[in-house]
Amino acid sequence: QVQLVESGGGLVQAGGSLRLSCAASGRTFSSYTMGWFRQAPGKEREFVAAIRWGAGSTYYADTVKGRFTISRDNAKNTVYLQMNSLRPEDTAVYYCAAKRTVLLGTHDTTYDYWGQGTQVTVSS
Repeated sequence: QVQLVESGGGLVQAGGSLRLSCAASGRTFSSYTMGWFRQAPGKEREFVAAIRWGAGSTYYADTVKGRFTISRDNAKNTVYLQMNSLRPEDTAVYYCAAKRTVLLGTHDTTYDYWGQGTQVTVSS
């Protein structure tokens, strides 16, 4: 079965950087799309970024474009989210997700597998 394990969250000051990792196992992911979502307290889960594992093409939410970068390491079966210029409004639990299609998507209901989440807190 597919397992997704996130790591790399923590507390950082505004303007700082963090890199989240998502270790994926249980499948060959070349035909999958991987996504990062986040959920702040009292808010709905929202799309952050996605990458087609095979082609490496990416898509970002407008709120993070130019600050966050999604990438993958085929040898390590790991997806990363490099987050720069962090803002207090980026504070949330960040989730890694995977879906069995190369269609990039922003709706969480289209993703088949989820990690447990990692907390990111940005102080002002």
